[in-house]
Amino acid sequence: MSAPIVFIDGDQGTTGLQIHDRLRNRTDISLFTLAAGERKDARRRAEAINACDIAILCLPDAAAREAVGAIVNPAVRVIDASSAHRTQSGWTYGFPEMAPEQAALIANASRVTNPGCYPTGAVGLLRPLAQAGLIPGNYPISIHAVSGYSGRGRAGVEEHEGAGADRAPMYQVYGLELAHKHTPEIQQHAGLAQRPIFVPAYGAFRQGIVLTVPLVLELLAPGVDGATVHACLARHYAGSTHVRVLPMPESGAVKHLDPQVLNGTNDMQLSVFHDAEHGHVLLSAVFDNLGKGASGAAVQNLDLMLAR
Repeated sequence: MSAPIVFIDGDQGTTGLQIHDRLRNRTDISLFTLAAGERKDARRRAEAINACDIAILCLPDAAAREAVGAIVNPAVRVIDASSAHRTQSGWTYGFPEMAPEQAALIANASRVTNPGCYPTGAVGLLRPLAQAGLIPGNYPISIHAVSGYSGRGRAGVEEHEGAGADRAPMYQVYGLELAHKHTPEIQQHAGLAQRPIFVPAYGAFRQGIVLTVPLVLELLAPGVDGATVHACLARHYAGSTHVRVLPMPESGAVKHLDPQVLNGTNDMQLSVFHDAEHGHVLLSAVFDNLGKGASGAAVQNLDLMLAR
């Protein structure tokens, strides 16, 4: 039996390059990409996607929709790393740890949409709490996240590593119109009754994310405290290979969160910090925006689909 053909469409961007690096030495698949002169040839791209078993799309949203629209072979399965299909029906959300049944849904899906980098952390923290009823539907959720500049794609890499790198900003908050494209994705897949406030930022480091969500205990369900929140997350991710909830005694000793500590992995670490005196809790997620937040997640989804 021949190895499944995996076609990466858009392998020259930051996500595509890392997916290619993670897959290039594998012998259980036949990895295929287009030559430089064929990447903008619509006919050649359509031929390639219809000849593969699984296509991984690392494209801008419009190009990803175009690629999916070109599929006429019903046997072709897709992992879309763009944001084009993350809130669309008919697509399976590619966050295997999101729910007990999610890995099986991904394994059997023909259309999988990779989560966004920021939503991976936000959904990972909030969905278990919302499902358990610990966060009321009217709670005003706010999310702050800092990503490495590779989150901007090639433009961010060029700004910080190119000729004018000495003029690149050390830190920049963006999305100040409060309409970041990841916000509807977070709301839908975290199961939030109302739209959260999401404020992202870029730092002067290549990759990695720290995402935080503050909670005021008196606005949560009655009787909920830091230990309750932690127990809910720990129970949800018990036995998970790639998502770890830091034990409360360990989180009490943490003084800083390093966004780069899990770079190069497909892992995510969740923590719960609490101030019992003032009734405050801080949730945090640390992971690689190009690992669990993009390329690593795509490969994890690919492995689930191949194992079907």
